[in-house]
Amino acid sequence: MRPLKRILKSETMRRIFSWLASLYIRLIYHTGAWQVVGGDIPERFWSEGRPFILAFWHGRILMMPCCWDHEKTIYILMSQHRDGQLSAGAVGHFGIKTVAGSSTRGGAQAFRTLVKALKNGDYVGIAPDGPRGPRMRASEGIISVARLSGAPIIPVAFGSTNGRRFSSWDRFFVAWPFGRRVLVWGDPLSVDRAASPEDEEAARRQVEDSLNAVTAEADRLTGRPPVEPDAAPKDEGVAL
Repeated sequence: MRPLKRILKSETMRRIFSWLASLYIRLIYHTGAWQVVGGDIPERFWSEGRPFILAFWHGRILMMPCCWDHEKTIYILMSQHRDGQLSAGAVGHFGIKTVAGSSTRGGAQAFRTLVKALKNGDYVGIAPDGPRGPRMRASEGIISVARLSGAPIIPVAFGSTNGRRFSSWDRFFVAWPFGRRVLVWGDPLSVDRAASPEDEEAARRQVEDSLNAVTAEADRLTGRPPVEPDAAPKDEGVAL
């Protein structure tokens, strides 16, 4: 076991690490020049009090607190794995609530919690390729949440002129201080409550294509090479 993993087995150390991560997110936010593309899209929903599902790829999750109106309650789906709980602790410092679950652990309960939150007028955030991939391939779970709740899906991506893209499965991206940042929002995507399996698959592909498009645009605007999606999804059933 690597030293960091040994250290993070301690609850106290996980809390400290999450707090430090939240400070780093604030540092990145306050030391960058920001450009927001399509920001009128979420603003319209926020001003009208209309819930939606925030969709982003797992590799861009770090700066998602920077895209959010923190006067609005949002529940972000996080893995029950240690890495997911570290992320949950970090975003919790911004008032963001989290729901623990995945396709392998706690998925059914998390699914019900997300749908209930949307029906109550709150917002939900999902990385549809998390927690294990395949990279930049949307799972069916986000479509089911949209269909049952009636809430649209709005894609968003973060980019930065400086930072590091790791070689992890999701090509996790960490920005450095003092760069130029961009947030790119996409158009809302709705799923009919009476959608057939074929309609749901078409919607899943639409979400995937839209997320890949805004992510490529965020990279283009910040002068970075695009990230390529995994060649083909894994056949592991419905996942959140």
